[in-house]
Amino acid sequence: MNPGDYAFTGFTAAALDFLRAVREHNSKEWYDAHRGDYQNLVLAPMQALVADLVPAMLAVDPAFEIRPAVGKTISRLHRDTRFSRDKSLYRDAIWCSFKRPRPDWSAFPAFYFELSASGYRYGMGYYAAPRATMDALRRRIDAAPRQFAKVSNFLGHPDGFILYGDLYKRPLSTPHPPALQTWYQRKSFYLMRESPPDKRLFSAALVACLQADFASIGPFYRYLQALK
Repeated sequence: MNPGDYAFTGFTAAALDFLRAVREHNSKEWYDAHRGDYQNLVLAPMQALVADLVPAMLAVDPAFEIRPAVGKTISRLHRDTRFSRDKSLYRDAIWCSFKRPRPDWSAFPAFYFELSASGYRYGMGYYAAPRATMDALRRRIDAAPRQFAKVSNFLGHPDGFILYGDLYKRPLSTPHPPALQTWYQRKSFYLMRESPPDKRLFSAALVACLQADFASIGPFYRYLQALK
């Protein structure tokens, strides 16, 4: 599938039913019998969503991986259980992400959208920011706190993105106000908006919503990419 081959028209209630059933019938036999449902109800719409988001995401970062394929921008349903206590064979959620294609991608910011039976969520942030990255962020906050306050002023808006990420048990010493402290004290972080299933999820309107919300935090993404 190439970007532009299909137009996203929304996910369906049947897609959510499939993801719910994956959780209830997590076996190879069940999946093999319902592989077509996965392809038609879940994977194909996600590919269409990725393809429709490509122009907006390239405007944020021309270096993004944009191929609407499993293992590129789309998650695998099959889980690697070799090193996990959870031996479930299949995930009961599917997500797409826009990130630069590099082996150490987890150390850099990325955009994401995730669908599960309970609804959807999306945002931007780090899968696991290394200490060096967070130290670089703190140095930049220290050097230009007003610049950071300006680029992160989207936080705290009603119905906007919420900041998540573990905090240090012992707060780091800094004179910054609470609005900056909430970033300064994180070990890693990500931004997220979430919603139960709604009319937007089941229509093409989801594309415009994601385009607008991702664009609104595009300047902050570029600020993070510039950390050294």
